[in-house]
Order: sequence, then C-alpha cells, then structure tokens
Amino acid sequence: MSPKPRAARAPRRPELVVITGLSGSGKGTVLKSLEDLGYYSVDNLPIELIPKFAELTRDSPNIRAAALVVDIREREGLKEFPNLYSRIRRRVPSTLVFLDADDETLVRRFSETRRPHPLGTGRSVVRSIQSERRSLAPIRALADVVLNTSKFNVHELREAIEERFRGERHESRIMVYVTSFGYRHGVPADSDLVFDVRFLPNPNYIPEFKKLSGRHPRVARYIRSFPQTAEFMNRIGELLIYLLPHYIQEGKSYLTIAFGCTGGRHRSVMMADEIRRRLARAGFRVKTTHRDLEKGG
Repeated sequence: MSPKPRAARAPRRPELVVITGLSGSGKGTVLKSLEDLGYYSVDNLPIELIPKFAELTRDSPNIRAAALVVDIREREGLKEFPNLYSRIRRRVPSTLVFLDADDETLVRRFSETRRPHPLGTGRSVVRSIQSERRSLAPIRALADVVLNTSKFNVHELREAIEERFRGERHESRIMVYVTSFGYRHGVPADSDLVFDVRFLPNPNYIPEFKKLSGRHPRVARYIRSFPQTAEFMNRIGELLIYLLPHYIQEGKSYLTIAFGCTGGRHRSVMMADEIRRRLARAGFRVKTTHRDLEKGG
C-alpha cells in the first residue's frame, strides 16, 4: 500500500529572483507572473546596477521582494554575472531561475512571432541559439531552478511559476508529462525518468498492425496480451504513485516520464497512454504527448 502523500513545507520566499535563460524561453512570462505575485519587477537591468538593486530590495520598507531579468542583451557584461551573483546571494536571499527550451521549440517560437534573435540577423536563428547557449552555460551552472519550457503553453508556465514562488504545495499540483518516443530518434532531452519497453513483442512485425499505432484498440490488445506487459504496467504504475509524493515533497512542480520503443509508434504509445490513465485515477494532473507517433514504426 502506497504511503499517504505529505504536503511539503513551504519554502522561504526569496527576496530577489533573478531570471535568465535563452531568448524565446519565456522570461517575460515568468517576470509578469512574479509581478502578479507582488514582486517588484525590472527587465534588463544593467549588470553593474544589480548589486545596488539587490541592496535596495533588502533594505527598502516598501519592497518585500523583487525580480529581474538578465540575459544575452547584456552581451560581454554577462561574463561578470557569475562572480557578481555569488557576492549578492551572500547578502540577500536570492534564487536564480534559468529558463531553457529545445532548439526546435525556440526556432518555432521565433518563426511564429517573427521577431529577430537578440544576437542579430547576420546568422541563422539556429546558430544564434547555439552561440547563446555557450555564452549562458556558466550562468546555467549556477541556477537554483532550471526549467525547460518546451512543453508549457503560456498559462501552464505561469501556473508552474506561481506554484513555486507562492510557496504552496499539494500533491495534486504537480504536473506530470508522460511521453512516448522512439530510440531511433533519440531520447527526449527533458526526460526525468526513462523506461525502455523494447522488451515487449513488437507489433511492427505484424503486417496488419504495421501502419496502425499503439492507440488503436487492436494493437493495444495485442501488446496487452502478453503477461510481461501486465506485470510491467502494474510495477511501473505502483512505483510512480509511490515516487510522486516524494518529488512533490522536494518541491518539484513538474515531472516528465518517457517510455521508449524502437520507432515510437506502437509499444511506447500504448504504455504512455496506460500510465497516464493510472496516474490520473490516482489524483495527479497528467498530460500525454507522443513525440514520434507520425515518424513511422
């Protein structure tokens, strides 16, 4: 029997939150979310003014907490940030939030908004993103919170930030993402837990199932017909229901669980859908994605 989840103790609210990360990762959304929570918010404050701003945040009777954005717009000044932030956090309770996203997601966002990358139009967006990653790597290594926003829409990102910085924790508030993928296309970079289901019989070798997916009832019945499938689902379902309250207790607000098979079309799809149903019945918020479903078996 699984232990009853315990609500985690609310963390101390930081006086200063520094938001950084890749262009297009959602820094503006996060800053606005913190502003709505009562944080005094500043975008793109020059590096040399941050220590003074931190002191004013600490000493001002009118500011309970503040948030600011530091990013690639600072150009060469970013090299000074790691040492500067180390000094600040010794004097002011601070949290550094680094927002990341997959290259594919960032390229799509720039395409949708038709905004140029801050590093300019003299190179492709992909090359600008790669250069930005290299420049921000030392800052990412210092981050207290690293959040990959690829899977979030604007509303989900705001909710994740509000839950973390409002200090509320409840077992139903964690957001669980269950995804299927194919190993031939690579393991999803943002996976927290990865399970390999290639030990199950492969429907791809059965002609009538080859062009179908794991979401088709006949394919799902075939995969379920093997005793190892039922045992695996039961064991993994119980394991996750046991683990999730502990992740919540440690302050995690979202978790990505990935199931992989060879092509990402049959076994992993069926398994991701089944685990989503089990976690939902257990009271968790769950979303499912099938990354490689349309790429073939």
